[in-house]
Amino acid sequence: MTPPLATKYVFSLSIKVGAPIVAGDLGYGIRRVIPVLGGTVQGEGIKGTIHPGGADFQVIRPDGFTELEAKYTFELDDGAVVYIENIGVRFGPKEPLDCIARGEAVDPALIYFRSVPKFETGHPKYRWLMQNLFIGVGARHPDRVELAVHQIL
Repeated sequence: MTPPLATKYVFSLSIKVGAPIVAGDLGYGIRRVIPVLGGTVQGEGIKGTIHPGGADFQVIRPDGFTELEAKYTFELDDGAVVYIENIGVRFGPKEPLDCIARGEAVDPALIYFRSVPKFETGHPKYRWLMQNLFIGVGARHPDRVELAVHQIL
């Protein structure tokens, strides 16, 4: 018998983002690159700052389904630097998705936004981030992405 699946909230990321850079229609969707401008990391015993310089590489399919691939780093208050690669999807009804594409506010409850963040760090205190799986639950706002990270137990 396998153990039951459970999750535990670990921390939240508030990721400041810039204006989309649109590379155009690829034939199967529109490629956008969303610059990461900075932000914060906050959780029980975890606090830090997101470095500017990463990005979220997106393909928005014709039906609005969005493939997300974000890569950036954050630094915790004790000096640990963590790299994150976050692969995810975002989808919902056409009208709210159109609002997001125009940079407008949308009720996060209307949008399915989930991801699988993967972490890398050389800091021994946070090696557990590399030894577990996580799920992110996200919300897109005009100037930022909010992501609650949950550990799969």
